[in-house]
Amino acid sequence: MMEAAFYTLGCKLNQCESEALASSFKSRGFFITKASEKADIYVVNTCTVTTKAEQKARRMIRKFARENKDAVIFVTGCYAQLNAEVLSGLAENVFVVPLVLKHTIMDLPEFILEKTLSGMSLTEAARYFIDGRTQIIHEEDRFKFIGSTHTVHTRAYLKIQDGCNNNCAYCRVRIARGKSVSLRLDEVIERALDLEAEGYREIVLTGVNISDYRDPDHPEKRLPALIRSLTCSLKTAGIRLSSLEPDMIDEDLAEAVMHPSVAPHFHIPVQSGSDTVLEKIHRHYKADRVRNAVELLKGAKDDPFIAADIIVGLPYEADDDFEASCSLLQDCGFSQIHIFPYSPRPGTELYTVPLHVPERVTKERAGRMHDLAASLYKTYVKRWMGREVSVILEKESSTTAPVFWTGLSENYLHMRVHGVPGASEARGRVVRAVITAVDNGIDADFVEFV
Repeated sequence: MMEAAFYTLGCKLNQCESEALASSFKSRGFFITKASEKADIYVVNTCTVTTKAEQKARRMIRKFARENKDAVIFVTGCYAQLNAEVLSGLAENVFVVPLVLKHTIMDLPEFILEKTLSGMSLTEAARYFIDGRTQIIHEEDRFKFIGSTHTVHTRAYLKIQDGCNNNCAYCRVRIARGKSVSLRLDEVIERALDLEAEGYREIVLTGVNISDYRDPDHPEKRLPALIRSLTCSLKTAGIRLSSLEPDMIDEDLAEAVMHPSVAPHFHIPVQSGSDTVLEKIHRHYKADRVRNAVELLKGAKDDPFIAADIIVGLPYEADDDFEASCSLLQDCGFSQIHIFPYSPRPGTELYTVPLHVPERVTKERAGRMHDLAASLYKTYVKRWMGREVSVILEKESSTTAPVFWTGLSENYLHMRVHGVPGASEARGRVVRAVITAVDNGIDADFVEFV
């Protein structure tokens, strides 16, 4: 049996696509192993959001190639789309599949098996696959990532959108992914029902910018209409939303997410709390729009978990601008803050802007932001002490006593659930549990299966 391993960097959309690719390999008889272990085929799904993400991709590719000289490494994703020559030059057994052709990897396992069974070496088969790909691209190709058996997560990822029509001055992903496209609404429903039939109790809707979702056949049907259709169609599976643009969070969307099947967990790419900086980087809102969006979501759900992305050290960020970001995050009471020190990206408008914040200042600001993030998270979890939540069970601890399960609550709290009956059969099931401790990790006691 041949072995395949997957190493994924970046967003939930990349995770979704890697899941589907792994499913394709598994369904054709490959054994899916960890990226830290020996494999015949490695698939590295890259990200280009930051310089560090690209550096990490190169480091891991070199590692796989050096430690597994008989293996082949397929590299894809946003970084592969923009810098294919750099990546293909890392080692002789590295083969680059640009992002726009990532869907062709779904056919790779069958191709490899056919060619190697006919006497071709693995490396020859890999090269033959790369040379034989068609360059004709169709919009629907972006939605060919379907897996009948997901291999890693207890939640299912469903890609509903790709690309982005925004023109943010710092973003390289929009260059790699192209213009926004969406999966037909009826196809989304069909795929969601298939995932529910497989036993998944939660479906995560993913995309580059799902806020821009619109049914290609009926453009007036936007994300709220899709959410309503899903909540009407699904019987046992809930849905969780990935990142939502603040200027797209309105009364219609807030009403749609009120449904109990929608997880009380939201993620907003705020990026800055300064109106001046937001305008300079071409974000289509001001700080007060973020405040309004958060209030709408809090009005729709009971104390939801709301996370924010913030970029620290943007070229135009003066001290007052940074303080405005801190004030906005404090005012909104975000549950979690993802902090990104600004990373100049080639090909973006900001890449040539000379007004860079000194690295020392960026580090100081990031440190302050991390302290604020820790305080806000602590405040949020303490409010949930003694409350009951729904939890999807993920992994049973086997090295500690007493045994417990780790899991993710509906409001995105990673916790340890004690007293779960049924041992190994519990993975992927939903339980009700009461939170009993929040100091050194979050502990909860099992109540019942849902």
